[in-house]
Amino acid sequence: MSTTPEFIIVTPEYEKHIALIQLNRPKELNALNLQLMGEIRDALKELDNNDEVRCIILTGDEKAFAAGADIKQMAGKTAIDMLNIDQFTTWDGIKKTKKPIIAAVSGFALGGGCELCMTCDMIIASETAKFGQPEIKIGVMPGAGGTQRLTRAVGKALAMEMVLTGKFISAEEAFKAGLINRVVPVEVYLSEAVKLAKEIAAQSPIAVRLAKESVLNAFNSTLDEGLVVERKNFYLLFASEDQKEGMNAFVEKRPAHFSGK
Repeated sequence: MSTTPEFIIVTPEYEKHIALIQLNRPKELNALNLQLMGEIRDALKELDNNDEVRCIILTGDEKAFAAGADIKQMAGKTAIDMLNIDQFTTWDGIKKTKKPIIAAVSGFALGGGCELCMTCDMIIASETAKFGQPEIKIGVMPGAGGTQRLTRAVGKALAMEMVLTGKFISAEEAFKAGLINRVVPVEVYLSEAVKLAKEIAAQSPIAVRLAKESVLNAFNSTLDEGLVVERKNFYLLFASEDQKEGMNAFVEKRPAHFSGK
């Protein structure tokens, strides 16, 4: 990055082909202020353009992934102030990331923190993780996708209860509801995210990118429209060297070695 970020720690080579972004406002339980969100967006954009990176992990610390937005920054604002600040353009930039992002979550993932981990493609959670959208308790509602992504993930009934009461759910409840991929002991939540990232990084980067695009498109299209995108991406992969390598390796009964070309 052009300047050293203040509120995140970026490790582009945390493991081979795996980058790590760690939220770093521990005293504030990683509350999401405007600067921190901008730093995440910029880091993701840079890692997206780094050919050595094939998968990205976003994490906080054991106490909190992120306990919500920084309310102090918003408390005195008017509607026009919020419109002019337009903080959600930063979130729009984050969701444009082409490479897969895994959220490694421990402790609180509340409000904006819950919305941020839902912006990621997969979630590995420790047994201590708590998910929630408690904005209703301070007189507002989710604004960074909480009413939309949560509903798509867990269904109307549970999403409505969480959004209208501010109820938290445990990692186990989140897993059963389909919000997260798996629950693991707190001691290994990050290493389990790395294990998943390694599995993804071992695949063809081009195929992973187009497959991610196709899955995400399922939330914004009809079945027929989604099938059109899926088939186009499937055909497009036959222009890649990785497709030739992958299929030849299968026929020759040997491991494939993908180059990302």
